[in-house]
Amino acid sequence: MNNSILPDKSKSLVLEVIRLCNEVKSNKRETVLTNQLVRSGTSIGAYIRETFYAHSRADFIAKLQIALKECAESEYWLELLLECGYTDNKNVLAHCTEVKRILIASLNTAKNK
Repeated sequence: MNNSILPDKSKSLVLEVIRLCNEVKSNKRETVLTNQLVRSGTSIGAYIRETFYAHSRADFIAKLQIALKECAESEYWLELLLECGYTDNKNVLAHCTEVKRILIASLNTAKNK
């Protein structure tokens, strides 16, 4: 993962998620969805960071798979925030989808080596 764009893209996504949640919390007074999104959204970057210290290929793949699950969950919370009208920021959802695609590609590469 030395030359991967995944760590930077995921960290950027996490920062976007935090900013969006803070905005929705203060402007719309919504906390249920945003609290869930903060949990899953910040986990993406944390699990990707953990891959740097994986003790085996299986551990590396397991951490990437958990990051993918957290990304899919975050995508769901973002969709709900958009569909409920709490935000109209579709860029964060697009960024989340991009990170999800990179995670899928990374997992496929890791599994095929």
